[in-house]
Amino acid sequence: MEELINNLLDSLGFLFQRLNWLSIIDLALVTLIFFGILMLLRDTQAVVVLRGVLVLVVLVGLLNSLDVLPAFSWLVATTLPALVLAVPVIFAPEIRRALERLGRAGFLLRNEKASPEFEKVIEAVVTAAVRLSDRRHGALIVMQRLDTLEEFVRTGVRLEARITPELLLQVFYPNTPLHDGAAILAGTRLVAGACVLPLSASGVLVRSPERQMGLRHRAALGITEISDAVVVVVSEETGSISVVHGGRMIRRLDAERLGNILQAFFRLSSQSTGWRQTLLRIFQGKPRSGGEER
Repeated sequence: MEELINNLLDSLGFLFQRLNWLSIIDLALVTLIFFGILMLLRDTQAVVVLRGVLVLVVLVGLLNSLDVLPAFSWLVATTLPALVLAVPVIFAPEIRRALERLGRAGFLLRNEKASPEFEKVIEAVVTAAVRLSDRRHGALIVMQRLDTLEEFVRTGVRLEARITPELLLQVFYPNTPLHDGAAILAGTRLVAGACVLPLSASGVLVRSPERQMGLRHRAALGITEISDAVVVVVSEETGSISVVHGGRMIRRLDAERLGNILQAFFRLSSQSTGWRQTLLRIFQGKPRSGGEER
């Protein structure tokens, strides 16, 4: 045991002697890549698959290192290329999502302000959300940003109407033709109502300690996982107002916080420290949503 420890210390000393600033940059880049991959896969079903793959790789590596198992070593060497080719198939949704985020990165670096008219849209959405919350009327309002949502607009009833609080209240009034589904906003127009959205497959709501969120919240998470849209959700059971973006949810908002968050997302605040700092301050310490009733 003492000899093993001495060999380990000698190996570490040899590595530190060869360490220079280029090696540090190299290690930092590799660390950032792995960190980015883990962040992209966080709270998704791919994490379970990745965990299983890592366990399998460790076990195969240990068994393959034994010289007494030549047949097993031959099998590993033969099937390894096929396993490498299978990785893109297994992680296809996550790879696509990562490429979509990378494609949007250049646009997100811009810091232009939204049009002054859009400020009235924010006010209309906040006013409508608060009134819907008071009445316990469920609502799902999708606000388009850079990514087009035309694919989901076609699933609903096209309206092309000017956004007002009264219009949103009428759309989500219970038992009306448009109340069951999402209202999609693009710019200063209510493009369509009763739209069908994809449900989240991340499993966040399943692992929630409350496990009370329904399809409305799952749909809000789902559309934000595949686009950069911002979604305002009003719970039908509790009247709680939530904002969803990028697969993350902020819950139990009042009118002031809801307005500040939407302004931050759409870069309307000109006297603050910037929309990035505002978002960081809003999301700081906020985990992914727990559970809430539909």
